[in-house]
Amino acid sequence: MLIIGIAGGTGSGKTTVVHQIMNELPETEVGIISQDSYYKQNVGMSYEERSNINFDHPRAIDFELLVQHLKELKAEKTIEQPVYSFVTHNRTDDTIITHPRKVMIVEGILILANPDLRDMFDIKVFVHADSDERLIRRLKRDIAERGRDMEEVLNRYQTTLKPMHQQFIEPTKAFADIIIPNDKYNTVAIDVVRAVINQRLT
Repeated sequence: MLIIGIAGGTGSGKTTVVHQIMNELPETEVGIISQDSYYKQNVGMSYEERSNINFDHPRAIDFELLVQHLKELKAEKTIEQPVYSFVTHNRTDDTIITHPRKVMIVEGILILANPDLRDMFDIKVFVHADSDERLIRRLKRDIAERGRDMEEVLNRYQTTLKPMHQQFIEPTKAFADIIIPNDKYNTVAIDVVRAVINQRLT
């Protein structure tokens, strides 16, 4: 199994890069795991308390479970990925049955910040985008998909997103094998990743 980690700041275009890579591979050979599914379960907390959690800090992520699940997939076992709700700030009772694949893509803002997880990646990718561009994308997404208003998104950006990005996310660029500048459609970097994957699959 080839495990690829795709990191980058919020709104950097990680999902686009994931789809560009997946589009070139047979559907039965590639699977995806999102760090967003592995936010910790917040038991016994009120909605207000959960709303105030700093979701851009590494301690908000259940890395232990994520690493365990990857190990199980490598051992050819099927896992049940948690499902996280950004509306309630908590895990739901649902799970996603995920089968082992020849290629597993793990994507998320903090995946290169955890040494145990980082060591499991065969290829480490960092998607870089201008901070203004990332903020605009985050605004559009959170308002359209997560029921937030503009003031809430901007406030969170200034108080947690930006400082956390500078402290925990941007430094992990140093661990990346490939940095993809996502200011424009970057075919060369995507082709390099695809070439490595195809080489490993044959």
